[in-house]
Amino acid sequence: MQAQPLANLPKWINSLNETHNELTQKIDFLGNIVQLFRSQLLTDIHLKPGNGGAPIPAHRALLAARSEIFKTMLDPDACKSPANDTITLPELNHEELESLLEFLYSGDLAPEKLERHVYALTLAADKYEVPYLLGLCERHMVRSLDASNALEVLEISDSVCCRSSSGDLKETAVKYVVKNMEELAFSGKYEAFVASNPHLAVQVTRAFLVDAKLAR
Repeated sequence: MQAQPLANLPKWINSLNETHNELTQKIDFLGNIVQLFRSQLLTDIHLKPGNGGAPIPAHRALLAARSEIFKTMLDPDACKSPANDTITLPELNHEELESLLEFLYSGDLAPEKLERHVYALTLAADKYEVPYLLGLCERHMVRSLDASNALEVLEISDSVCCRSSSGDLKETAVKYVVKNMEELAFSGKYEAFVASNPHLAVQVTRAFLVDAKLAR
């Protein structure tokens, strides 16, 4: 009776190998799409960053498949006007736009690029309705939350929380700021934060007072 699981071991290993091979083939298959972006082969649209940088060639079909907003922008019937050959994304600089496109083509982004552009990509993912990217950015911000970025994360989460799952991100950021209020409240960064986000400052103050009351 004890030997039965071991008897099935070769079959189980074979199944794992088959799954691994299928995933490898799938990755290679999807990698061809990334190559289209890198080689700029058969592109039919240009995306222009807001800082006046050089436009980046892309493919209408892929943009439309990844984002309902892009789909509407690129559909001449939806816009009731001829389709443009160039679209400007004013909120992104060249590097941020390039990172956004890299993600749209590959579904992934190098950790250093995500770290560098996470705030801009969060806002872009929200604006252009790319929930997979938005979730990736939110998880990264939660993992990397510390005293140096908590106020920025709170501000970003407030910008998108009404249209995404970032209510959890905002709650996490508020709790972190409250927990580290003594360190943050006397900094110049906090003064600037309060001046720019008075409604968030009120929310943080209320959360701090509730937390202090519960701790008595």
